[in-house]
Amino acid sequence: MFDKKKVQENTYENSTQRWLPIENIKNGIIYLKDKRCIKIVEVMPVNFYLKSEVEQENIIYFFAAYLKIAPDNMQIRILTQRADIDDYLERLTERIGKEENENCRIMIDSELSYVKSLSDNTAVKKRFFIVFEYGYKNFDGQVNINDAHKYLSDEAYKAERYLSQCGLEVLNINDDGFLIDLLYGIINKQSSQYIKPGNFDGTMFDEVMTNDELE
Repeated sequence: MFDKKKVQENTYENSTQRWLPIENIKNGIIYLKDKRCIKIVEVMPVNFYLKSEVEQENIIYFFAAYLKIAPDNMQIRILTQRADIDDYLERLTERIGKEENENCRIMIDSELSYVKSLSDNTAVKKRFFIVFEYGYKNFDGQVNINDAHKYLSDEAYKAERYLSQCGLEVLNINDDGFLIDLLYGIINKQSSQYIKPGNFDGTMFDEVMTNDELE
C-alpha cells in the first residue's frame, strides 16, 4: 500500500509536497494543512450590458441581497486563461477541405488566419469562482468532516439559489478531478494547457497529498 506519510518524510526541501498548502481533496472539498476546509463553485457569467434596464436593476438587487447573507470570509476569484480554440480551428480546416466554392474557401481561410492571430495576441477567457471557507471550531483542533461538509454544501446551495435570480448559473463542483485540474492550472499556467492531472484516475492524490490516508 502507498504510504503517504513515508513519502512526506522523504520529500526534499522546497519540494511541491512541502510548500503546497493542500492536505487532501475529497468529495469536492479541499482540506488545507492549516486546518481549514474550502469549497469552490463556478459561476457562469452573463453580459450585463446586453441586458435591459429592468433586467440590470434586478441583477443588482438580487446580487446585493445575496451579499447580505453571504459569509464574511467568502472570496470571489477571477481566473484568466488563454482561450482554447484548437477545436474551432480544426473545424475550419476541415471545412476548407470540403468546400468546393473557391470564394468560400478564401473566406474561411481568412477567418482561420484571423482567429489564429487573436489566439496569439488577445484571445483570453475569464472564469469566475466563489470560494467558501470552513474554519475548524473544535477545541481539540480535530477535523469535523460532517460539519464542514454540511456548512459548505449549504453555502453553495444558497449561492446557487440567490444567483439564479440574477440569471447566473452556478456549478457546484463535486468532482475531485475537476478541482485538481483547476488548482494545477493556477499553479502551472503553461503546462496545464497540455497536462490534466485530474484525468489520471486518482494517481494525482498519491503525488500531492502526503499527510493522512484517504478514507
